[in-house]
Formats: sequence, structure tokens, C-alpha cells
Amino acid sequence: MPLFEIVPNLSEGRDAATIDAAVEAAQAAGAQVLHRSSDPVHHRSVLTIAGNGTQVLDAAVAIAGVAVRHIDLRRHKGVHPRIGALDVLPFVPLRRATLAEAAELAHAAGERIWERYRVPSFFYGAAARKPQNALLADVRAGEFEGLDLRFERLPPDVGVIPKHESAGAIAVGARGLLVAFNIELATGDPSIAKEIARALRERSGGLCTLRALGLRLSEGVVQVSLNVTDAEATPLYRIVELVARLAAKNGVAIRRSELIGLIPRAAVEASARYYLGAL
Repeated sequence: MPLFEIVPNLSEGRDAATIDAAVEAAQAAGAQVLHRSSDPVHHRSVLTIAGNGTQVLDAAVAIAGVAVRHIDLRRHKGVHPRIGALDVLPFVPLRRATLAEAAELAHAAGERIWERYRVPSFFYGAAARKPQNALLADVRAGEFEGLDLRFERLPPDVGVIPKHESAGAIAVGARGLLVAFNIELATGDPSIAKEIARALRERSGGLCTLRALGLRLSEGVVQVSLNVTDAEATPLYRIVELVARLAAKNGVAIRRSELIGLIPRAAVEASARYYLGAL
């Protein structure tokens, strides 16, 4: 039986009870929750969930219901950009599954969520129905607060309203495996993180397959937030070394790095071989 993964990103990183409810909803649908991660500064949580097509689709819809009931974006403040209570919902093909099948599940999820909860969806990645929605960053431009303004020029793919009053909209997509990886810098100057992100990300002419944002976490810490869509083409050690080099030009050191969610073993082994001098 084909196996899929979903990686719902919820705009809640401080209330563990809400994330507990999302985990329980996924498990009740028969899916397996592999990992959970919450960040109070980003005010965001990421779940990694696996199952067959029916299980991940049912889990996705159930988690959307939890988000609608428990998360109100009108009172939400965090450093990470977002358009929805359930902000991002990617479907990922794993064993004996295809990207086209993942896109079909994404489309079905958007339709069901609209029918049940009246939350509109934009389809991105391999599920995109409009070329301007292919990149997640473009879908999320303007965030929750800008959804009404963009409605006339870019309506959602599912739904006849620009946003749900409290839950916003959802970016529902299909993609391959992705590594979410953040690097913190020991400075309070967000322009340094933004400059490094701009130099590294693919859409600005940087590294192939890399998405990057520069964010301010606190008075003395900024972050280069990274999505690596092909860790074989763009290995993590290369990213870390480039960030260190670019930061050093500004007299700044790396403070620490963190992994969000899970990572393919091959990506870990490649970086281990590099730092052990085996490459």
C-alpha cells in the first residue's frame, strides 16, 4: 500500500494542549505521529505524520478542525510568516507513492476542509493550479493580515471568501522530502540574517533547491531559517559553512543550529562524513 507523509505547520507554539489535541486527532484517524516540535518565539508547531492515503487525508482534515477551534490569528503574534491557523499542509510521497498521488490528496484535503470548516485553501508546489502559487513564499506573501487585499487579484483555489475570520487560509501542497533547518547568529541585527538569506536562497540566485528567511528572535539573536528541498544537491554542511563565512564578514559567529522535524538518514551521514574528514 502506498505510504505518505503530511507535515502540518500550526500557528501555535505556546499552548501544548492545542498541539496535544492535533496529535490525538491524527492518531484517531489511524495515522502515525512520528515527531512534534513547538517553538514559542516562532509561535508555531510542526508535526510529522505518516500513513496510507486515507489515513493522512483524514488526519489532515481532523487537524484543520482542531486549528479552527483552538487558534485565533487575530490575536496571534510570532516571528514566522503565516496565513492560517493551520498554515501549511504539505503531502509527501514516501513508499510506493507518487508526487501526482500526493497532489490528488492535497486537492481532496482542500475541498473537505472547505466543506466542513469553511476555511479556503491555496494549492502550492506540485499541487499548484496556478503558476503564481508554485512557491510557498508567494502564497504566503502579505500573511493573514493581507488576505483580504489580495483576494481580487489572487482568490483561493478552494473557497469563495478570502479568509476564515479567525483561521485565515491554508497553503495545501505536494512536495518531496524537505529538511527544515535553522541557524542562529549571535547578533541582534536582523539585516545580517536577511542579507545571508537573500544570498543563499534559490529565488535570489543562490543555492539550488534552497529556501531561506532572515528572522529576529530576540535582542541578541537572529536566525537564518532554511528549507532544503534537496539535501543531496545542497548538503547541510555546505549551507552551514557558507552561513559561517558570510556571517564572519560581519564579525558575527554562529550561535547554534536546530533541526525541525525529521531528516533523511543520508543527509545526516553526508554531513558526518564531511566533518569527520571522510569526504
